Amino acid sequence: MQGLVTVFGGTGFVGSQVVRALAKAGHRVRVAVRQPNLAYRMRMLGDVGQIEVFQANVRNPASVARALDGAEACVNLVGVLWESGRQKFQSVHVMAAQNVAQAAARAGVKQLVHVSALGANADSGSKYFRTKAEGEQAVRAAFPDATIVRPSLVFGVDDKFFNKFAQIAALSPIMPVVGGDSRVQPVFVGDVAAAIGKIVSAGAVGQTYELGGPAVFTMREIMQFVLTETGRNRPLAPLPFQIAGLIGALGDLQASLIPWAPPLTTDQVEMLKADNVAEAGLPGLGELGVAPTAVEAVVPSYLYRYRKGGQYAETPAGAF
Repeated sequence: MQGLVTVFGGTGFVGSQVVRALAKAGHRVRVAVRQPNLAYRMRMLGDVGQIEVFQANVRNPASVARALDGAEACVNLVGVLWESGRQKFQSVHVMAAQNVAQAAARAGVKQLVHVSALGANADSGSKYFRTKAEGEQAVRAAFPDATIVRPSLVFGVDDKFFNKFAQIAALSPIMPVVGGDSRVQPVFVGDVAAAIGKIVSAGAVGQTYELGGPAVFTMREIMQFVLTETGRNRPLAPLPFQIAGLIGALGDLQASLIPWAPPLTTDQVEMLKADNVAEAGLPGLGELGVAPTAVEAVVPSYLYRYRKGGQYAETPAGAF
């Protein structure tokens, strides 16, 4: 069995798949989480004794250092999609990332993989993307040989992208479209996990990877695909950014009061104003030997839940 890899954020949507990929590759894995009692299922992703659940909080440098004791490699996947309570973009994407990188450097960890986001840009109108860029800078300052991974919008059975739009399609008489001409390049969660697993196994250092799927779609095309796959006949209703911003402000208020996922935030509106597509000059899935999985090959397998009749509903013709 190979050396120990500490994974921060290993219980999340992407993180759990990364832990599985690392275990499959033969690594010992330490999953650092705030509440170990809620992560008991993580041990089932590998062989007996291969996966350890360890208490740590990325905002607490001492606990981060303990989680890295004896580790040869580290993967940091911690991030938030909206701000709520103490989970702020600055504290999670920048300060926590810096804590992990500094602790990894002090502990003599050979390899640090920092998972950022496609679209990370210090000049972005989105605070999410700005803090992701600041986090990358803080990581590289503390651990110059860190590998940065920037996934695009990640899809899979439990995603918060296609599932959210499918819920809207099932409940609303119209399908609102924000930023209809903005382009996105959704990437399958299994491909992201496989890519990170290959990076760790290869001992890659100092590179930046942008991970996008095999095709680029406009948001309007995504909405139409969701309608087709859920069997919903809804008119597409373009929503101007000004109105979307007002709805997002209500989502911001909800997130500040209740720890539930808001339908939309003002920052997410800002994110939709720009394309989210991988740059041609940076390596991606192909360079890592991972064949990208198409949206059409996976998404219909879980959007059937939103059709009238569920799994027994007639299978619709594809939209793309």
